[in-house]
Amino acid sequence: MTSVTKQALDVNGTVPYPGMKTNSEGLSPQPDGGSPAGLPHVLAVDDDVSIRQLISVYLSDFDLRVTAVASGREMLQVIENGPVDVVLLDLRLPGEDGLQLARALRERSKVPIIILTGRKDEADRVMGLELGADDYVTKPFSPRELLARIRAVLRRQRMHETVADTMAGVRAYRFAGWELNVRLRRLTAPGGEEVPLRNGECNLLLAFLAAPQRVLGRDQLIGLSRLHTDEVYDRTIDVQVGRLRKKIEVDPRAPRFILTERGVGYLFDSTVEVVHG
Repeated sequence: MTSVTKQALDVNGTVPYPGMKTNSEGLSPQPDGGSPAGLPHVLAVDDDVSIRQLISVYLSDFDLRVTAVASGREMLQVIENGPVDVVLLDLRLPGEDGLQLARALRERSKVPIIILTGRKDEADRVMGLELGADDYVTKPFSPRELLARIRAVLRRQRMHETVADTMAGVRAYRFAGWELNVRLRRLTAPGGEEVPLRNGECNLLLAFLAAPQRVLGRDQLIGLSRLHTDEVYDRTIDVQVGRLRKKIEVDPRAPRFILTERGVGYLFDSTVEVVHG
C-alpha cells in the first residue's frame, strides 16, 4: 500500500502546499501566491481519515491538487468557495445519505463525480450512476486504479468542453436526407415524417452527429452523451445504439450509418451538414 507519511498532512487529511491556508474544518483553502491553482482540483469526501490521507498524498504526487473533507456539508462549502474538477464521494458517510448528496451535487453542478462504495453495494453503485455519477471505485481500492479513473474522467470533461464549444450555435444537423433539430430535439426522416426519439436515443445521435466519420469508444460516447443529460452510462450504450438503429436504419442488422468497430466502439458513417443560426 502506498505510504501516507511522505509529506506532512493536517488533521483532516488535506495536503498542505506552499501558500495554502487551512481552517479547523479542513475546508479547501483559496489559492494565493504559491499555490498550484492551475492543477486539476480533486475534492475527496470520506469519513475515514486514513482514506483521506492516502488519497491526498498519492494524488498530490501526480500533479493533482487535493482537498479532503469528512462530510457532505463540508463538500458543499468547498464547492461554493471555488472551482472543483472532480469529486470523490463515499456513499457511506455516517448520518448522511450518500445517494442524496450525489443527487444534490448533480442538481447544482456538472462537476464529475466518482463514487466510492463497498464491493457488495451493487445497488448503490447502479443508483449512483443513474443519479449522474460518472464512475465508481470499490473499497478497498488501488491508488493507481483511482488515479487512472480520475484521469479518464478529466479527459471526458475536456472532451465535453471541446464538443460543447463546437455545438454552440448549432441549430440542426443533416445527413442523407435526415434532419435533427438540436433545439427542438426533433428528428425528421427524408420523407418529411417526424421520428420520435427517447432522450437517450437523441443524446446518442447528437454525440454521433457532432463527431461523424470518427470511431468513438463507449467511454467517449458516455462522455459526449452526458453533454445533454445524465441518462446514458456504460452498460446502456449498446442498448441505446440498438434502439437508435431501429429508428434510422433501413435494416438494423446491416446498418448503413452506425457501424460497429469490433473491440473499439462505433462510427457514424455519413457526411453531416451543420446548420447554424
